[in-house]
Amino acid sequence: MRPGERGTAAEQLANLKRAVAALRPLLDEERIVLTHGNGPQVGNELIRQERAADEAPALPLWLAVAQTQAEIGALMAMELRPALAAREAACVLTHVRVAADDPAFDRPTKPIGPFYSSEQAEQLGRERGWTLVSDANRGHRRVVPSPQPLEIVELGVIRRLSEDAVVIACGGGGIPVVRRGERLAGVDAVIDKDRASALLARELDAERLVILTEVPAVYRNFGRREQEEIRTLSADAAEALLHELAEGSMRPKVEAALAFGRETLITNFDALESALAGDAGTRIA
Repeated sequence: MRPGERGTAAEQLANLKRAVAALRPLLDEERIVLTHGNGPQVGNELIRQERAADEAPALPLWLAVAQTQAEIGALMAMELRPALAAREAACVLTHVRVAADDPAFDRPTKPIGPFYSSEQAEQLGRERGWTLVSDANRGHRRVVPSPQPLEIVELGVIRRLSEDAVVIACGGGGIPVVRRGERLAGVDAVIDKDRASALLARELDAERLVILTEVPAVYRNFGRREQEEIRTLSADAAEALLHELAEGSMRPKVEAALAFGRETLITNFDALESALAGDAGTRIA
């Protein structure tokens, strides 16, 4: 979704046409796996459930993540197929295991869903056990844990499918689950999509991780008059830069590059072709 859009299916398909066109230099790679976020979509899904709560029971957050994985995966597969010569596009609903005792469960920080008045927030906290916080004077918003991803449950399936298909996986960071004996149990959390993508890339032994975001590169002093585009970063330089980067935007992407441990390219759709040629974007070795 782009700024000012409502997130209709038609809008999302139009945006995906632009995205697929930009991805063409990568689609001829022998093996490629695509991941994606779901922030706006899962927010919309939570609003739908809230508005319809009197008629249909609201579902837990982890199922809302699953729903939006399927929604976005279906749209992506539809747009990818015409661009793929002899391969199919396959969407894998992906569960990602987290630790039940992750400290993040004691410190919910990830805002999701709509804004509520203080009265609504008090009622929702009491009735549903939600944690809600005041958000930039715009009202109160639910916050949920964002635990570290530990295991891509469908890793073997993704690996096998990637031999013949372009795979869409780990949407929205994955469906968060914990192990309880032989079973998996969903938990209300949102896994950071960059962390999950880095884990998936590392476990697949990928050669390169490409992270596409809103800006064409990583910047020093971003948003200031003296902002400076960074073309290349060593691992040590990237580590030293972390404290300068915005916690909710660029920092997780550079942290993902460090966690992956191999070549990572950070850029946007418009600059991707130039970045792949070494003329744009930020390359972290």
